[in-house]
Amino acid sequence: MTYSIRTLLGVAAAGVVALTSLLTLPHAYAHGNVTPQGVDTTGLPKMGDKWLEQNPYRGNKLALTVGTSAYNQNCARCHGIEAISGGIAPDLRQLDRDCFSIKNETKKQACYKETDNYYLTTIRHGKVRNGAVYMPPFEGVFNQEAMWAIKTYLETRRESN
Repeated sequence: MTYSIRTLLGVAAAGVVALTSLLTLPHAYAHGNVTPQGVDTTGLPKMGDKWLEQNPYRGNKLALTVGTSAYNQNCARCHGIEAISGGIAPDLRQLDRDCFSIKNETKKQACYKETDNYYLTTIRHGKVRNGAVYMPPFEGVFNQEAMWAIKTYLETRRESN
């Protein structure tokens, strides 16, 4: 079976057009509707204007409920249902995995504090590399209470291996 040069050029041109259209789509389209959903933090202790360095809601059942809902509505599209990544974005169950096995309690708590700081910085300011937005900033969209409630949920999904 032989093809004319005209046919081959036509197929190549169609391929280039298809590829170009995929590459020029906004990155977020791959994840569906990424418009942030509001997070109702009613009933959670207020944090005020000063950003905390550690999760104040660890073990708080209401924060877990709020965080679970907020995660499912806003984070699961990229980070996976139940925080199990499908490969699009980091697996957040492993966010503080290095801390889990530390035997010295003081060092373990320092590790969790450092991880909390990394988490809060990331969720507030997002992640951008070479001009590409890998994660949008959520400061001004979520309040501090919502961000820490989501972290509380993630801590219950922690992978200990």
